[in-house]
Amino acid sequence: MIIYLHGFRSSPQSFKATLIGRALAARGRFADYVCPQLPASPRSAIASALAMAQAESPARLALIGSSLGGYYATWLAEQLGCRAALLNPAITPQRDLRAHLGRQPVYFSRDVIDVQPEYLDELAAIDTPRVTRPERYLLLAATGDQVIDWRQMRDKYAGCRQRIIDGSDHPLSDFANYLDEVLAFCGVN
Repeated sequence: MIIYLHGFRSSPQSFKATLIGRALAARGRFADYVCPQLPASPRSAIASALAMAQAESPARLALIGSSLGGYYATWLAEQLGCRAALLNPAITPQRDLRAHLGRQPVYFSRDVIDVQPEYLDELAAIDTPRVTRPERYLLLAATGDQVIDWRQMRDKYAGCRQRIIDGSDHPLSDFANYLDEVLAFCGVN
């Protein structure tokens, strides 16, 4: 099973989420793919993702997390012992999202979320300063990420398999170039 965890203000209709879904469908594996709409509350998002993930054995489970979803995927992988592919993962969202409190539009939809101050504490509660088993992780970090410094990603995930992408951007607009590598890491040929 692959669980895709989208980023802040994103949704299951994002470019990466739909690209992964189409690739798995083409391989006859769409039934093994879950891409939930995560609630704005980090506590609720983690509880929801954890409930889905616990339905599968860690050996058969892979998480793919983008930006804030990568922050969640790191915590979940540490709790469950599964693999996680991290796409420009958030490093300090408990600090960075302070500038985004209040009502925020959700990309790829007409929805709006209300980002509460207590969400920063919820993010701090699941901070994972370092990973315990680097072999369980794949990091894709773009040097052109305009939101998160790629060097912070590289340093936090030192020892993990890393693909440092020269250029690109925060949403990884060229993700199709790396899709097969990510799926192979997740156990999909």
